[in-house]
Amino acid sequence: MTVTRRACAGPGDFPAISDFLYGLYQPHNRDGNWLQPIWEYAYTHPWFDEAAVPRIGIWQDAGQIVGVTMYELRLGEAFFQLHPAYAHLKPEMLTYAEQHLTGTTAESRRYLKAYVPEFDIAFEDVVRSRGYEQEPESHRPMSQFVIPDPFPPIRLPDGFRLKSLADDNDLSKVDRVLWRGFDHPGEPPDDGPADRQKMQSGPHFRKDLAIVVEAPNGAFVAFGGLWFEPVNRFGYVEPVATDPDYRRMGLGTAAVLEGIRRCGELGASVAYVGSDQPFYLAMGFQKLFTQNCWLRYFSTEQGAPL
Repeated sequence: MTVTRRACAGPGDFPAISDFLYGLYQPHNRDGNWLQPIWEYAYTHPWFDEAAVPRIGIWQDAGQIVGVTMYELRLGEAFFQLHPAYAHLKPEMLTYAEQHLTGTTAESRRYLKAYVPEFDIAFEDVVRSRGYEQEPESHRPMSQFVIPDPFPPIRLPDGFRLKSLADDNDLSKVDRVLWRGFDHPGEPPDDGPADRQKMQSGPHFRKDLAIVVEAPNGAFVAFGGLWFEPVNRFGYVEPVATDPDYRRMGLGTAAVLEGIRRCGELGASVAYVGSDQPFYLAMGFQKLFTQNCWLRYFSTEQGAPL
């Protein structure tokens, strides 16, 4: 069959790309392709560049998706999802990203961050040969938590309690803990709750897996978001945040573990997180691999995106 390429058609292609990612999954995420919840979380994120969706490239063989070149939130980054039988397409997919997915710096320099799993030596050689250099600050680790059975008790300080958004989906409280938990200054903007509503709009978002810790004063002070991938039956952690006034009390850990415990009750045996921070390793995650970030700047002579 002849492999063809087309542009992403927007929301109509969301289910097809999801199905493609479901089919690619390998235990321990050992091929480095995106887990489906990564795609869904990005697509429903308020920072996701919806206008650039037609720049996402889709490769098909006999009408079936075999590869996707995509950004996560905005132009300037490229992630490559590929069926293992079509590894020969990687150089072509990189070229496509260089033509369609580049970003522009404040100094009007065109650039691309290409993400390559550390074990994909052949593709690493390709990006290096084109002048890319590693940018360690943007590397993307992946870690895994093996869900125990029985799950050990989850402890909280006196006066604090675990709830899910199925119990209390107060969007203003959700917005405040995520705003403060990601170290933004001051109080959140007025339009924050609308952004949080958008983040709950994905077809697989589950309020019962979005866990908060409620303080004695009624405020939400920690948030642990879990996704249950229903086809391959694993959990995925995103996002996690703790109000800076309540850190180092075990609250964020408790929220994440409660979400993981619930995923285990749904049939998951493992959970993943795109991080290797000590916070996650201390609760039992183990690092699997890193998606290395390779950065290249393009001169004006090298042309503009097509």
